[in-house]
Amino acid sequence: MSCPFDHGGHRPSRRGLLAAAGGLLAAGTARAQATGPALAQAAEPFHGVHQSGIATAQQKHQTFASFDLVAKSGTEIVALLRAWTAASIRLTAGQSAEAGDEDLSAASADGGSAQGLSPERLTLTFGFGPGLFSKDGNDRYGLAAQRPAALVDLPTFHGDQLDPVHSGGDLSVQACADDPQVAFHAIRVLTHLASGSATLRWLQAGFLPNTPAGQTPRNLMGFKDGTNNSQPGHPPTSDMPSGFDDVVWAGSEGPDWMRGGSYLVARRIRISLEHWDKTPVDFQEEVIGRHKRSGAPIGKKAEHDTLGLEREDDTGAPVIAETAHVRLGAPSANGGAQILRRAYSYNDGATFTAERWPPWRQGVMLDAGLLFLAYQRDPRIGFIRIFETMAKMDALNQYTTHNASAVFACPPGVREGEFIGQALFKGNVV
Repeated sequence: MSCPFDHGGHRPSRRGLLAAAGGLLAAGTARAQATGPALAQAAEPFHGVHQSGIATAQQKHQTFASFDLVAKSGTEIVALLRAWTAASIRLTAGQSAEAGDEDLSAASADGGSAQGLSPERLTLTFGFGPGLFSKDGNDRYGLAAQRPAALVDLPTFHGDQLDPVHSGGDLSVQACADDPQVAFHAIRVLTHLASGSATLRWLQAGFLPNTPAGQTPRNLMGFKDGTNNSQPGHPPTSDMPSGFDDVVWAGSEGPDWMRGGSYLVARRIRISLEHWDKTPVDFQEEVIGRHKRSGAPIGKKAEHDTLGLEREDDTGAPVIAETAHVRLGAPSANGGAQILRRAYSYNDGATFTAERWPPWRQGVMLDAGLLFLAYQRDPRIGFIRIFETMAKMDALNQYTTHNASAVFACPPGVREGEFIGQALFKGNVV
């Protein structure tokens, strides 16, 4: 094979090398000019009044991680949050975690698994669990007095089968992106940076289908999921009595350091898909309260039609069953309670399980379902109020099992020059 820069069929000339170098430089410049705007379009801002990843248009993939603190002082936690902030600014911009990591010539926090990829709208959303404020009755970091009243320990709900190893946590990070490797890479980086201060407790990856723009995605049960979910910029419907800001962002009712933040409830819900797939569609629809194909409420035509929970059939029975999932979750059935859902399906292969409902089958079954992530102003008037009734009466419970649970206070957004949750730590750490 002759050299591509060959002069006379033998070796490159100096002129040929210079010409080639000029061509490569021009091509590289053109690529850089084209790539710059593309990276900017694929990047979500890290700084802002609120943390990104909450009101952000939902990305296709996520990796959720919960950490246990092993830091001996609040000063160590501040150092960790500073490191996480600096890395997050770079990662969400499509850069390596630390300046100088780009050539991958030495071991670093980054590792390089996202090298060459765009940021893919990566967002990193951080939360503080109850254990940051006190653990086993011990105010280990001098923050117990700063715990918000809304950061309550979730009650034990009817039917819970929670695995304590895969529940709770002192810190949380939700990484969302349109590329699964970008999201997972970010969690790997932050886990590496946490060494000596925090250890990974549990992790859950999730995904959304590649649904056409403007359409509601379907979950693993085949139903449209999140039709009545509160979204920024969308006016309330008759089943959504209040606006987005009132539902999601903490206000003056709590400590100043949480104003503009939000409270996250995370629940891992395993779905008995084998059982579900053998259920007739008309019964599936009765369980959910919607038509499977259109997503419309039972007896209606369009997905976004109001539920009409007051409707009755010819016998006087409610058209949407008293135990239907959408009825029990509707704000109008819960004193106006609302939450913002950022749920993702998950598929963790197959494991041994035993059903808690008839026919009580057991064996190796799909370990798949939903990572339910819900943001709200206050879990006491949001998730807890809604789910206390659903846990007891929802017909969907015969197919689902909640096996992981956690609650976190997600502070407001980060200003330029500050770090995540900085207002909490001003003069309050030991």
